[in-house]
Amino acid sequence: MKVKIGGYPNRLICNIHSNHMNKKYDYLDWPDNQDYEDYVLEAIEDGIQKVYDVFNWIWFDRRTQKIKVRIDPPDTWSMDHTLAHIILPMLVQLKRTKHGAPCTNDKDVPKELRSTSAAPKENEYDTDDNHFKRWDWILDEMIWAFHQKCRDDWESDYYEYKDDNTERFGLKLVWEDRTASEAHHQRMTNGFRLFGKYYENLWD
Repeated sequence: MKVKIGGYPNRLICNIHSNHMNKKYDYLDWPDNQDYEDYVLEAIEDGIQKVYDVFNWIWFDRRTQKIKVRIDPPDTWSMDHTLAHIILPMLVQLKRTKHGAPCTNDKDVPKELRSTSAAPKENEYDTDDNHFKRWDWILDEMIWAFHQKCRDDWESDYYEYKDDNTERFGLKLVWEDRTASEAHHQRMTNGFRLFGKYYENLWD
């Protein structure tokens, strides 16, 4: 397998006025009545942006993201295992760099993280105190599941063999915990289910 995905196409954008206002008034506190210097910078920004837009139309808006993917036959012998090695680091980075959280279903998280366990919201459109915690928990379950999929021997955590020449293959099973192994596998399956359910919410 060989995958090469280029960056998203950029556009020329002038932010002289925006940067000035953010620095002067903070990001969310722009006043309704601006100073004269603010209007001057806004006019300068608009003028420069018009020039930029010509170059954007000529060049930047015509560019597309370059994606090249080559799949080799061995990649699909265990496709679930192959993809896990790609999905896992992407999920880890997503959790580290995300800037928000989607709406999630209470049934997908433990009771203590559900919206019904949070303090009452002041307004209906507000997010509850567990909103971001739920998404972190769901991401953690996805990450855990794909980490286990990347392990070739997770099942060996729940059994032990010892050398025994009397056995057909020279090994004898001396310990096994099927209950714990099944619980482990069910948790993995649930992590993959969450990945599928919230696939379209995997954005930064």
